[in-house]
Amino acid sequence: MQHDLIPALADAYTARAELIDTLQAEQTDAYRLFHGTVEGRPGLTIDRYGDLLLAQTFHEPLADDELVAIVALYGELLPGLPLIWNDRSQPNSRIANALTPEQNAIAHAPRVFHELGVAYRFQARHAGQDPWLFLDMRAGRRRVMQEAVGKSLLNMFAYTCGIGIAAAKAGAAYVVNVDFAESSLAIGKDNAKLNALPVRPRFIHCDAFAALRQFAGIGQPQRVRGKRMPPFPELAPRQFDVVFLDPPRYAKSPFGVVDLVNDYPALFKPALLATAEGGTVICCNNVAQVEREPWLDQLVRSAAKAGRTVREIEAIAPEADFPSPDGKPPLKIALLRV
Repeated sequence: MQHDLIPALADAYTARAELIDTLQAEQTDAYRLFHGTVEGRPGLTIDRYGDLLLAQTFHEPLADDELVAIVALYGELLPGLPLIWNDRSQPNSRIANALTPEQNAIAHAPRVFHELGVAYRFQARHAGQDPWLFLDMRAGRRRVMQEAVGKSLLNMFAYTCGIGIAAAKAGAAYVVNVDFAESSLAIGKDNAKLNALPVRPRFIHCDAFAALRQFAGIGQPQRVRGKRMPPFPELAPRQFDVVFLDPPRYAKSPFGVVDLVNDYPALFKPALLATAEGGTVICCNNVAQVEREPWLDQLVRSAAKAGRTVREIEAIAPEADFPSPDGKPPLKIALLRV
């Protein structure tokens, strides 16, 4: 076992004491306990999701004695919370480690945790590999809850619809969640049922480009280069007060290519055209190699080409449980008023 790991975990917990008190007062019981890239063990993360702790390894597995020591430490710091370890150090990032029957039952048990007073579903293990809510996006959900009151919101690449559910809970007038994965939207619908929402969010199973182009009034061709496009939902043109974009690093579909490194504007332009004049686009880019300022400059130039002016830019940084040594976290969130 690396002898400095357990002290590093303890130091990380101590450093979060004030934040944890604040989050608990805000009805939040989900946060990162250890951010290994910055806090002494690259590739290791440990998160709390309600009444369960989730450890994940991305570079190399934990040694047996390390796992025993980690469980013992958190048994003292957070008694009564079981810990599940998901080893994702294989090249495909799939969970590789087996669990005991008891651990397996715990890992697959449906649970509920809370963030900023909003309830969300959670399982440590399920058919996919990523947790159903990314905790570094708390800052984005917090800002959306402030921004969306009384407004319409379009949540693109919605995944399990955390942004949309948070907006609805905060008092948004109309919420639309769009994602290509029906299984993710199913979790989003469950999340909606967990909360007493003043409005009923809409869930659309659709490719992002097909949805954005229709909302923007551009339209979607039935054929591209002689090939018939697959079916997609027919959506009426509509502009939203707030559009939230949290795309994956790279994704290819018959309708278009999402490429956060080389071509963010291909996605940003139709999103901008689906945003009402005087509205807000919130853009996310989680690729570490993309620097914030060149990316923002690219968005401003793209807006100008589309005939829209970016009147204000607000940077939204991940909260203190996701420390960054240089103030340049991989997750970049920018609120643009257009």
